[in-house]
Amino acid sequence: QLQASGGGLVQPGGSLRLSCAASGLSLLDDYSIGWFRQAPEKEREGVAIISASDRRTNYADSAKGRFTISRDHAKNTVHLQMHSVNSEDTAIYYCAARKGRLNRSSQLEGRFYNYWGQGTQVTVSS
Repeated sequence: QLQASGGGLVQPGGSLRLSCAASGLSLLDDYSIGWFRQAPEKEREGVAIISASDRRTNYADSAKGRFTISRDHAKNTVHLQMHSVNSEDTAIYYCAARKGRLNRSSQLEGRFYNYWGQGTQVTVSS
């Protein structure tokens, strides 16, 4: 139901836009959508979320000021725009969804999300 795309190889300092498309699931306002990532030998990390209904966003400290999450209602898609990437951003990125809102303290915890995409690899390297 969720399809993540847009990953690839990017140079340090570069930009990349990831997309999360939904089928059979409206991403408009009913679902909170999160982007998570997992690097080799590291735990999964919540990167950014956009909340259901109020569309508020929340970012991990590592993403603040560099990443932007947004909804494209016309395409039923959520994007993660990444700027100024560095080697620490290398990971498989997953999008996830859950119906309704979460308390801010829980928004970046993957265990609260019900639907997951298959992941897209982002590699930052020169």
